[in-house]
Amino acid sequence: MTKIRSRIRERRPAIVESLRQAVQPARLLLVAKTALAVGLAWWIAPHMPGVTDEYPYYAPLGALVSMYPTLMGSVRSGLQTLLGLVAGIGLATVVVLTVGPTWWTIPVVVGVGVLLSGTGWFGVGKEYVPIAALFVLIVGGQDADDYSLGYLAQMAVGVVVGLIVNVVIAPAPTTLVAAARVDAFRRQLSDHLHDIGYAITESWPPEHEQWAEDAASLADTTASLRTALAEADDSRRVNPRARGRRGETQHIHEDLRRLDRIAHLIRDIADATADTIWDRPGSLGLDPELPEPLSAACHAVADAIAVDDPTTADAHRLRGEAARAIRLLLERVDDRTIDVGSTMGTGVLSAMHLRRILIVSGARDESDD
Repeated sequence: MTKIRSRIRERRPAIVESLRQAVQPARLLLVAKTALAVGLAWWIAPHMPGVTDEYPYYAPLGALVSMYPTLMGSVRSGLQTLLGLVAGIGLATVVVLTVGPTWWTIPVVVGVGVLLSGTGWFGVGKEYVPIAALFVLIVGGQDADDYSLGYLAQMAVGVVVGLIVNVVIAPAPTTLVAAARVDAFRRQLSDHLHDIGYAITESWPPEHEQWAEDAASLADTTASLRTALAEADDSRRVNPRARGRRGETQHIHEDLRRLDRIAHLIRDIADATADTIWDRPGSLGLDPELPEPLSAACHAVADAIAVDDPTTADAHRLRGEAARAIRLLLERVDDRTIDVGSTMGTGVLSAMHLRRILIVSGARDESDD
């Protein structure tokens, strides 16, 4: 029981974050639109002509599968689902017109459907290839023709209703959300560099090791941001609420590319520093004269990359201070290289990376040359 409570306490932040994501305004809007689309599809389905009105329960399903957070996602999902249904119904029709559904033809057709679904041709509708074939052969039975028509037509009704609802109540582009996450990542990188600066001047080995673990997670953060930015781009396609601002995410992509390069450099600094601190295999020594100027350079560069707008007077001041701190570090490295007769060391590697970070961030000025 104690272990269970401990696990719950450990996972509490993740659980709270999951619940917070579930009640975001954009998610609640999707919930409302999905409920509306399903209700409208169920109301329309019994009024369809011919035999299709005998299968009204597929219309709400079509509306459900077509509802995505983005308008383009809804279009893509709806069309791919219908394509998967057509393929599955086509497979079942071949069986109906030839040997008929038997104990061996049904599993064979389902197997072929699963095989086709693995080609990637049907996207999110891949699961409907074997499902449609199975339903037509087992549920349709002797009325396979009518069932196939009703199944496909009612699903199409639901998809169309879902798309109409998504167009009329178009979701807001998630560009601002993606931009805010990229800005938060910039501040996160600055915090990591500050933590490294503090670790270098602590008594060794440092008492705080979280900075090393956090630096290792930067790659995961970058991947998550790429996904969020791709979703932001998708949220703008065919979206009437994004009309006239099609190039709005270009600068965010450029910022993320720069921050990704900075993240790699910071991870190299963190790895080299951690290797030296904990005397890991392959570690490089750190000259006792370098921790102070190296720490000062880390803090100065961290302050410089945390600035959102590089055109302000404060940003120019911080860049100048960072450039001077790096220059002082390089001068100390040069002096110690002459004194000890060795160029290898964590201080040298870190100095090179800090200078590169300042350049990549667009914060290089004349005083840095």
